[in-house]
Amino acid sequence: MTEIPEHLLKRSQARKQELSGDAAAASPATSGAAAPAVAARAVPAQPAAAPAPKAALPDPAYIASAKTRKKIPFWAMATLSLLPMWAFLYLLALQPKDEVVEGPMAIGAGVFGSCAGCHGAAGQGGAGRVLHEGEVLKTFPHIEDMLNFVYVGSQSFVAAEIPVYGNPDREGGAHAPLSYNGNPMPMQGQSAGGALTEYEILGVVCHVRYEIAGADPASEQWLEEYERWCSPESEIFAALESGATSFDSLDADFSMLMPEPPRAVGTKARPSAG
Repeated sequence: MTEIPEHLLKRSQARKQELSGDAAAASPATSGAAAPAVAARAVPAQPAAAPAPKAALPDPAYIASAKTRKKIPFWAMATLSLLPMWAFLYLLALQPKDEVVEGPMAIGAGVFGSCAGCHGAAGQGGAGRVLHEGEVLKTFPHIEDMLNFVYVGSQSFVAAEIPVYGNPDREGGAHAPLSYNGNPMPMQGQSAGGALTEYEILGVVCHVRYEIAGADPASEQWLEEYERWCSPESEIFAALESGATSFDSLDADFSMLMPEPPRAVGTKARPSAG
């Protein structure tokens, strides 16, 4: 076995020491460079922190009030939409309703316009006698006597030498045919030279008695007369209007409706039946 010279061994050891020193010097650099990479792989990057939200400003008072106010229910809108119609119906309800008048009273109201020139629109009198406030009822307590007088007029009483017309026991005195300022009551019936039919005369007499003079059709005194002669259901008026009867035949045709004894109307001047 060949022996290695001592000086070569020393050189070899010195060289190893140099190499060991270089490795030690390089080792910290190498490990220091690798460390960040390992650390980077081991610890993930953290996301950037979001900025802190700004504090919300309080709502103004009017907005806060609107948010807290109770909302209108859906059904209330439908109700409100009907208010105009309800207002219209309410106004209609406030309108005064025209009273519907039928039968003799309706006819008489129209005919009386031709009488108002002498007797006044309200029956207060003028060229003709006062009719209102019960005055005409004092003169004619029975409608048949008034119908006769209106039909024939006062001149027929003068011609027949009948001194008074209507109730001879009238309160305040009986009326003579020409006793009111000498003014006559014109004849109204057609057969006597007037312009009115018999049913029109009945209508205007009913109007005067129950609208102008103030007879109460519901009272015990006037109820029977009103129903027989002046009500919308009056059979006498209907018969006169149709021509089925006349003033001259009423007492015979309607004897079952007349008082006892029957009180005729007639188309000639006659004394009051009392």
